[in-house]
Formats: sequence, C-alpha cells, structure tokens
Amino acid sequence: MKATYTSLLVVAMLTLLLSNQIQVSVAVTCSAVQLAPCLGAMMSSGTQPSKACCDKLREQKPCLCGYMRDPNLRQYVNTQNAKKVANTCNAPLPNC
Repeated sequence: MKATYTSLLVVAMLTLLLSNQIQVSVAVTCSAVQLAPCLGAMMSSGTQPSKACCDKLREQKPCLCGYMRDPNLRQYVNTQNAKKVANTCNAPLPNC
C-alpha cells in the first residue's frame, strides 16, 4: 500500500512539474485583414509600424507564406517596406 501511495505521489509531482513546461499553441485564423494596422507602414517607407501592427504581424506569422504566394496579397507583404516593418517588429518575414 505504501509503495502505491509513493508511486502516485511521484506521478502527481512529475505531472505538476511537467505541466509548467508544456506550451499551449493557439490556432491562428489566417486573415490578411488582420494586418490592416500595418498597411500604412508597409506602403510608406517613412512610417514606423505601430504596436498594434507588430502584435498582428507576430500573430499572423504562420500565415505569411500563404499571403506571399497569393497574387492579390503579395504586392503588400513581399516588398522591401514590408520586410523593414517585419524586422522592426522583430518578426522577420519567412523564406517560403
């Protein structure tokens, strides 16, 4: 009985320790409209991206390759200004 209790205690402690290490991933809905706060900075070389822009850019990062392949969107996200915005936001554009 004591060995079973000790085993359960060890399992419970390991579960608690490991639960702090597990990262929960949240699915991102890919929607280029979410990058609207970045449009001014991406279209004008003198405009700095806002915090809202940087937040959205990092949030939409898993979607950027799809945007870069889309002929309707690549003119906005596959430019030198867009690269500068992404780098300023510490979210460099991926190589797709």
